This record gives sequence, structure tokens and C-alpha cells, in this order.
Amino acid sequence: MGMRETLSAYAVDVTNPESAVPNLDQVEQDLADVETALARLEAGTYWTDEVSGQPIPDQVLTQRPTARRAN
Repeated sequence: MGMRETLSAYAVDVTNPESAVPNLDQVEQDLADVETALARLEAGTYWTDEVSGQPIPDQVLTQRPTARRAN
């Protein structure tokens, strides 16, 4: 999921109070993914597939900035 899709998942329809409650499980998972990506960035492993050790292509990281695998 790209950044735009991630952000749109939190969009709120102000005309529908029911939509004001985000899916908290998804919010927690997204936050965990971002924290993992930041830790990988700090460790210098952000651009590396965590299983194969191969580089993660830029287009994958552009589409999914929290990607941990190349595929």
C-alpha cells in the first residue's frame, strides 16, 4: 500500500459520524510498520530485503515505504 492509500484509509466523512472512528487495529499495525522502517533506516538496513539480503528496488519502497521484502 502506498502512502496515498495509507492516508486515505484515515479519511473521515464529516457527514457520517460512524466514519469518524478509524480501524484501530489498522492504525496500530501502520504505526508498528513505520516504527520498524525507522529502526531499519537507523540501522542502515532499510534498503535491504530482511530475508534474502538483496536490495529492495526503489519502486517497491516508493509504493510501500514500510516494505521489508523486495516482493
